[in-house]
Amino acid sequence: MQTNILAVPFRKGTQLSLSTAIRQYISTKYDQHPDMFRQDLDVIDALRRDAVNVREPHPSGVARLQAYAGQLVWIGGKFPIDIGADFTWYPALGYNTERPIVHNNLKFELANILYNIAALYSQLAIASNRSSTDGLKTAASYFSQSAGVLTHLKNTVIPELRTTPPEDMDEHTLDSLIKLQLAQAQECFWQKAVMDGYKDASIAKLSAKVSDLYNEAGEAAMKSEAISSSWIHHMSAKHHHFAAAAQYRAACDCLEKRKYGEEVARLRDAVACVTEGLKESRGGYLHKVVVEDLNGLKRRVEEDLKRAERDNDVIYLKPVPPKSELKILDRATMAIARVPPQVSTPLDYLSEKGEFGPPLFTKLVPYSVHIAVSIYEERRDRLVNQNIIERLETLNERIHEILSSLNLPGSLQAFEKPLGLPGTLVQHAEEIRQADALNRLQRSFADIDKLRASDLAVFEEGRNLLQTEEEEDMQLRRKYGTDRWARPESRSEPDQGIKLWNQVKDAEGWFANSESSDAVVRDKFHSIEPTLAILNGPDRGILDFVPSSRRTEIPETLKPAIGRLRTAYNNITRLEGRRRRKAEALHEKARSDDIKSDILAEAARLERTQAVATAIVPAHFEEFFEKRLDSRYEPDLELVQAEGNEQEKLVTELIRVNREFESQKKMVGDKGNREREQALQKLENAYYKYKELVSNAEAGRKFYNDLSRIVGGFRDGARNFVADRRREVRMLEDELNMPPLSNLSLGAQQSHMQQPVPSASSSTYGLDDGTSFQAQRQQQLQNPFMSPPTQPRQPVQSPPEARIQSWAPAGETVAPQPQPPRANPMQGVWNPGAGIKFASTPPVSDVGQAGGSSTQQDKRAVGGTWDRNSAIRFG
Repeated sequence: MQTNILAVPFRKGTQLSLSTAIRQYISTKYDQHPDMFRQDLDVIDALRRDAVNVREPHPSGVARLQAYAGQLVWIGGKFPIDIGADFTWYPALGYNTERPIVHNNLKFELANILYNIAALYSQLAIASNRSSTDGLKTAASYFSQSAGVLTHLKNTVIPELRTTPPEDMDEHTLDSLIKLQLAQAQECFWQKAVMDGYKDASIAKLSAKVSDLYNEAGEAAMKSEAISSSWIHHMSAKHHHFAAAAQYRAACDCLEKRKYGEEVARLRDAVACVTEGLKESRGGYLHKVVVEDLNGLKRRVEEDLKRAERDNDVIYLKPVPPKSELKILDRATMAIARVPPQVSTPLDYLSEKGEFGPPLFTKLVPYSVHIAVSIYEERRDRLVNQNIIERLETLNERIHEILSSLNLPGSLQAFEKPLGLPGTLVQHAEEIRQADALNRLQRSFADIDKLRASDLAVFEEGRNLLQTEEEEDMQLRRKYGTDRWARPESRSEPDQGIKLWNQVKDAEGWFANSESSDAVVRDKFHSIEPTLAILNGPDRGILDFVPSSRRTEIPETLKPAIGRLRTAYNNITRLEGRRRRKAEALHEKARSDDIKSDILAEAARLERTQAVATAIVPAHFEEFFEKRLDSRYEPDLELVQAEGNEQEKLVTELIRVNREFESQKKMVGDKGNREREQALQKLENAYYKYKELVSNAEAGRKFYNDLSRIVGGFRDGARNFVADRRREVRMLEDELNMPPLSNLSLGAQQSHMQQPVPSASSSTYGLDDGTSFQAQRQQQLQNPFMSPPTQPRQPVQSPPEARIQSWAPAGETVAPQPQPPRANPMQGVWNPGAGIKFASTPPVSDVGQAGGSSTQQDKRAVGGTWDRNSAIRFG
């Protein structure tokens, strides 16, 4: 079987009981028992087991993978993305294929399944019989579907991942794989055209497009951290190969059209292209079949070039145009990315008689509906509390301010009740005593302090984690340098870092504002605490505080004014009482506003009428929310406006009547009433301040309870973010601390490379992750001071890189690579700042000598002990 094309390898997943996580989530988050879905739980485990075990290129695997992917899309609308299952997958490409990646993320699981669908299509294409035209059409179709699935993965699933994608799923890697699959599909169409005997001009157009696609794949691969050097060399070689093939076919077309000068120019360009392609074979990166194809094309083009030059020089004498004057070849695009409908619209295949079977957990209320219920309840409570009740309370506070400024009801009570205590004051005092006002407020303040301290501790834990990680990153940046330590700082990390640091800034502002608000409330309490203590005490204490009036009877001229003032005051107090009852009724109305049954009916309607093309999300209920809130609470919003208008009229009347009362009081004189009036008003003001403080304390307690959920989520997010960053640090340090290949003896590599090397099978062609020796040397030349001192050559085992960099089949001898130049030419010159290094075992001149008997010089050499008969080596 030919191995001149590449297959996407499978990502390997570990077995996991997804049903356990789903069962646990249902039991804790839903009001339905998990045993209701026992059959569905068994099915989802079986689907995952079958999908994870697809590791061979067989058409039956496509249906198994697609069925599981379809159910994952479906249950994504019923469960949150972090359902509680740690999905473990191993990368398919890159240099960390043995390091598992673990995420509690349903989208991560779906991404891996889709990746394996694309890999399966790619491997099915390679397994097809490409020696016939029908087999080539089948292979091209598989490659196009592989590119389509990868495109769907990149554009639809990865953006919803909510975490950084793995290296072999990042944008550049997926771009490279998509272009590679399209290039190989286009290559199948080219091969079919050749087999069917198409005209040279048509084949040239197909070849040019193949070359373009391989070039785009290679350019994207250069930006990827997961595409190996061997794949990049393969793509570059194929790019040059098909550029040469396109020019060759165009030259054949020129010969047919008697354009002899252009024929020579295009053949020369074809030779140049194929020569560039053969340069990629240096280092043993290319498979033998690819090299043979290039050499075969080169021989054929060179033979035709000799014939064309001879004929043109002797017979036709046509001018040969330079390459810049050659017309750019047209492109014929045959390969396009085709997303299978089972992948793009999987919900269409979920039914009792559908390809994927019935959808699972249909009787379970969708998770999006639970989220929608929470959203509605939050909006309802915000509407009731902020837009209605708070506005009513604001109107009441306005009333208290006006009454206090008018010295009411103290001035009125001083005349109506010149001796003893007014009835309303006795009622207020009894209410204060029943509520144990002082202790109640002090307990509320203590609770608020505890809540604040708890919230602040949780927040500081998360902030300290971020600050500690930031310091660790700065130390590592100073250690390795900004060129080598190129990952973004946590404050500029786009996925989570920016969001978390913004949350730090927001939370600091919240705590600062809440501290000032708490101080204002406490100052208000301290200002009325002595007066409140009098109200909280016995009536005798209140009587001692309120002096009796010297006048025991109301003057006749003052009685009409007092009556009008009492009526106006009672109208105001009745208005306030009515609002208090209205607020209690609104709270009860909001508590009884259960939307669950109605929203389930709405969700069923949406599913039944297929009003939405995808899984139901909370946004689909926006119109339903607006209609329900308007129909239920619009009258209450209108009532607030009416209450404000009525209050303005009553307050205006009260001020007018009080002005008349004050003028009449001055005429009759108020001697003996002033002190009593002030004492009564002070007690009334303390009562109303107490009511405000109770409301303030409840608001503070609610604020810190809500804040605890926010800072708790922030701390958990910071923990996960820091853990991921530290895991990334370990991986980066492992890579940076890997010894360069220059530390290893080439002699052992040469000895090993003389031995037969097993050829790569078609299913694993191009999947080696070996590091390019030239790339390592280039890095070392760029950082000469990072190279360790040259060590004496020792017989070492050939590293894995030496074995996987050659495509040589069994029995073929590969020429040993020349030893590269020294990384630091100054190593042989003594530096005064360096110490004296005593010679150890001198390097042997031949690899074979290393395995022979020890010489006398070897016996004298003792590592770390200077022998005066030995030489001294500086450096």
